[in-house]
Amino acid sequence: MKILAIIPAYNEAGNIKAVIEDLKSFGGDILVVNDGSTDATAAIAQSMGALVVSHPFNLGIGGTVQTGIKYAFQNGYDAAIQFDGDGQHRGDQISKIVDPVQRGEADLVIGSRTLPGGYKMGITRFIGSRIFHCLIRFLAGKAIEDPTSGFRCYGRKTLALFSRFYTDDYPEVECIITAARNGLKVMEVPVLMRGRLSGHSSITRRKSAYYMMKVTLAMVIDAMRGRELIEEP
Repeated sequence: MKILAIIPAYNEAGNIKAVIEDLKSFGGDILVVNDGSTDATAAIAQSMGALVVSHPFNLGIGGTVQTGIKYAFQNGYDAAIQFDGDGQHRGDQISKIVDPVQRGEADLVIGSRTLPGGYKMGITRFIGSRIFHCLIRFLAGKAIEDPTSGFRCYGRKTLALFSRFYTDDYPEVECIITAARNGLKVMEVPVLMRGRLSGHSSITRRKSAYYMMKVTLAMVIDAMRGRELIEEP
């Protein structure tokens, strides 16, 4: 398979070198989508030999991931991995999310942090994750234990769909509904993760309440929509 690793990055100069080093053994191409960073994220990524696409200003995680998805789809990749630029995802876990796509068992694979001994979420994120788990099960009939995980593998059908339909803001949960509504096979596998290497998450406790309300409303609206047409170029 021709596979692209998509690294969405905003001001990750302190992490991006280690992240790219961790990815070099996986055997595919590496694309850093620089989301309007004001630090040296893009320059460091280029010096490490990664492909770099830069936004002129900050679009947020949804627009950044979709840029990578569009690149993968338009350039004929069979699959793409979402691999965050903060160092939490581990290169030695990639095969766990890629293998089900290679075997044709899934179109979208989510790496779950719920494995004992793995990365532990804070209490706020854990509660939010459980609420989203219940909503996804009710709206889409899918039991996803860690719906906010950004460690994912997108198969070709998923790339085709998400290159056209992908939410701009906080997409991880809502896109599960989109995939399920369009008949794609969604799977979750346990993976190990680590804590952020440096810096801080952009989602603060104050933003969490807004995040919960917005995503919940978006999930309900998305579940009520009809199927989209998945097209190959």
